[in-house]
Amino acid sequence: MRTVYVNGNYLPETEATVSIFDRGFLMADGVYEVTSVLGGKLIDFEGHAVRLARSLKELDMRAPVDKDDLLAIHRELVRLNDIDEGLIYLQITRGSDGDRDFVFPPEDTEPTIVMFTQNKPGLADNPAAKKGAKIISIEDIRWGRRDIKTVQLLYPSMGKMMAKKAGADDAWMIEDGFVTEGTSNNAYIVKGNRIITRALSNDILHGITRAAVLRLAREAQMEVEERNFTIEEARAADEAFTTSASAFVMPVVEIDGIALGDGTPGHVARRLREIYLEESLKKAV
Repeated sequence: MRTVYVNGNYLPETEATVSIFDRGFLMADGVYEVTSVLGGKLIDFEGHAVRLARSLKELDMRAPVDKDDLLAIHRELVRLNDIDEGLIYLQITRGSDGDRDFVFPPEDTEPTIVMFTQNKPGLADNPAAKKGAKIISIEDIRWGRRDIKTVQLLYPSMGKMMAKKAGADDAWMIEDGFVTEGTSNNAYIVKGNRIITRALSNDILHGITRAAVLRLAREAQMEVEERNFTIEEARAADEAFTTSASAFVMPVVEIDGIALGDGTPGHVARRLREIYLEESLKKAV
């Protein structure tokens, strides 16, 4: 049985409770982060902590713990649950003042913080990365502040189910003809030796893995172009891939039934995955 963290306490998962009036439950008024664990150490923790602080600030939400305490809690959950490879999920909501109202509760209302682990042996050596992902394109109908990592994940969840129903692995979302991002990842295409991905804005999540991968790509003398690209461009690309905290760099081999290249993971995606894992492990805490 897992040990989880709820509002300052480490508890068996069966004893963990949150108020039915919590605004995360009633209003999706909360933010989250997911940090990978490899070799018992946290990957890109600093980036996740910085983005969490930004998400909280954008929603005028108070942080219940500081960064040092957050790191200590992460490490303790890794220890208590004996996680070698896996994930730590963190969620902070605006809490509850004991009732439901659209208006924010009083400023002194305590935020809710919950954290739990997911044990995933073989996370780094994921067989899916060797095979590559098949994706479909769907309309992007989410709210306009996708740069805030909120718990409003209904449409991304529906998108993954649309992909599953179509016999694919995931979906890329399209707005005004241009790819925004995947349901839970940032999206990239490769044409020639150039990596193309949408520039940062309110339209997409500012991926922590995205930032690291693009930095590593430039250091490896790969050309990076940050701009909008169409779904038609994507279907005609030499290769494609996604990045996320839980899948790292995932090659894409098919878009809307059209194979990219020879239909196998491309060289750029495979190399970036290799470099990212190697460098991340060196800096893991």
